[in-house]
Amino acid sequence: MSIVYEGHVIWAQVDANMHLRHSAYADFAAQARISMLDTLGLDFKTFQHLKIGPILFREELQYLREVGINDTVKVESVLTKARPDGSRWSIRHELYRSDGVKAAIINVDGAWIDLLKRKLAGLPEDLAQKFMSLPQAEDFVLE
Repeated sequence: MSIVYEGHVIWAQVDANMHLRHSAYADFAAQARISMLDTLGLDFKTFQHLKIGPILFREELQYLREVGINDTVKVESVLTKARPDGSRWSIRHELYRSDGVKAAIINVDGAWIDLLKRKLAGLPEDLAQKFMSLPQAEDFVLE
């Protein structure tokens, strides 16, 4: 099981060859992550209240197939690695074209940052438990 985000490729997201530009793949993955967190109650209002936010240490994109303008993409997201308290985590996003062909794999490693102290932070226990309830990949690793 995974959490799915769908989006439409617009004019501003294509390159001179009329294909989805390289950074737009990352944009779709970022939006999929934000939508995924929102389903847990980890929305921007909650982040502002807690004065924390998600950060990335690594983002790796593997491009498999072209995606064109006006296509609808589906991004499936799963947790691939996490500490038991959810303080550090990895997520895999698989981006599919509307014809079902996998077009990209985006892997990210992240954590939470205290926006006032500018240091790594954890989630409150209740939110950490919700975070750890995200769909996990078959190859999920608990660190």
